[in-house]
Amino acid sequence: MATPQLPPLSREESLILAKRRRGKNIAMLIALLLLAAMFYAIAIVKFHSSVAG
Repeated sequence: MATPQLPPLSREESLILAKRRRGKNIAMLIALLLLAAMFYAIAIVKFHSSVAG
C-alpha cells in the first residue's frame, strides 16, 4: 500500500518546523554536554580517591 502524498508546506509552516527542530537540537546538545560533564566529574573523583587512598 502506497503512502499518501502530503501537500507541500507553506513557507511559514517550514519556518515553524525548522525553528522547532533547532530547539530540539539545542536541547539534545545541552543534554549530551551535561552527560559528558557528569562522566568527566565521576572519573576525576574516582581517580582522585584512588590516588589519595
